[in-house]
Amino acid sequence: MNEAPATTAPAPASNSTAKLVYILYLVGIVFGITGIVGVVMAYINKSDAPEWLQSHYRFQIRTFWIGFLYMFVGSLLSLIIIGWFILLFWVVWLIIRCVKGMKALEANQAHPDPESWMF
Repeated sequence: MNEAPATTAPAPASNSTAKLVYILYLVGIVFGITGIVGVVMAYINKSDAPEWLQSHYRFQIRTFWIGFLYMFVGSLLSLIIIGWFILLFWVVWLIIRCVKGMKALEANQAHPDPESWMF
């Protein structure tokens, strides 16, 4: 019996983990701990992903840290009215970033601007 040698082709890139990170960030608006779980997942999966998927993980990691900065400043300033507006901005900012990221992810495209501070 002649059997062909088994070849291991690389598995197609799965975007399910990156999608889960976006969902964890959105759930994190209500339950903050899920955002931390999401950023840990992004850090763990970033190095093993193909280039187009790495752009999403970079975007997600930046989203976490920039969002953390907005929340920190908003919390400090919440004693005066401006802090509440910063926190409201953070919620809207996070939702827009996650939705735009998921849209690119569903199209199996790299994130167009993973280094952006805004949207």
